[in-house]
Amino acid sequence: MRSPRAYAAFVGTGLVAGLLSGLFGVGGGTVIVPLLVLVLGFDQRLAAGTSLAAIVPTASIGVISYAASGSVAWIPALILAVGAVIGAQIGTRLLPRISQTVLRWCFVGFLVVVIVSLFLVIPSRDAVLHLTWLTGPLLGVVGLFTGVLAGLIGVGGGVIVVPVLMLAFGTSDLVAKGTSLLMMIPTALSGTIGNIRHRNVDLLAAGIIGVSACTTTALGAWLATLIDPFLANVLFAAYLVVIAAQMAVKAIRSRKRRD
Repeated sequence: MRSPRAYAAFVGTGLVAGLLSGLFGVGGGTVIVPLLVLVLGFDQRLAAGTSLAAIVPTASIGVISYAASGSVAWIPALILAVGAVIGAQIGTRLLPRISQTVLRWCFVGFLVVVIVSLFLVIPSRDAVLHLTWLTGPLLGVVGLFTGVLAGLIGVGGGVIVVPVLMLAFGTSDLVAKGTSLLMMIPTALSGTIGNIRHRNVDLLAAGIIGVSACTTTALGAWLATLIDPFLANVLFAAYLVVIAAQMAVKAIRSRKRRD
């Protein structure tokens, strides 16, 4: 029997995750997982599985919100999703063979490059994602890379997809966020089905967090349309700094445990 404090923590976690999901086009796992582990005592695997399940309704509301303003590239999102689903399977198979510490430091390096780039490249709100014979396969590669990293270190797709769409494909920040959220839905569904089979999901917690997140996701998406593109980049860069710091702490702790 869970305490009222636990249910309140689920609701609070969902509210914060939903706002960030709508504002930045991310799944919110970087909020959900640490809170479940630190506040409620979930083990890392159960927290990750619960977070992934909660992302499904959260991302769905986010997509509807961004689609209302025409800020979703539907076919590119599906290409990204196919690549991510395949990549996640590859990542989980490679997991026992690759050093987590090295991977985490490499990802921190990637985030540093992205953070600096966000201050140099300001996307136009009028820019769209054109699907061509070149960009189509490249989107598949981005999805594959995203899925592999997700399988290896549990990083959500939006942290990678949103900046790559803006910086490498010249997409507007709003389209990048809406497309990222759509990509997450089939990816999260696929992962959740596997996690349910292995009993790595707390469905009650995921339901409460997901429903709570839905109440603030649309607000976050609406705020994203009001914020100046440069300020949006600054806020996203600050969010990435937090993620990079989390990843660096994990890398340091894992190294200390080995020593």
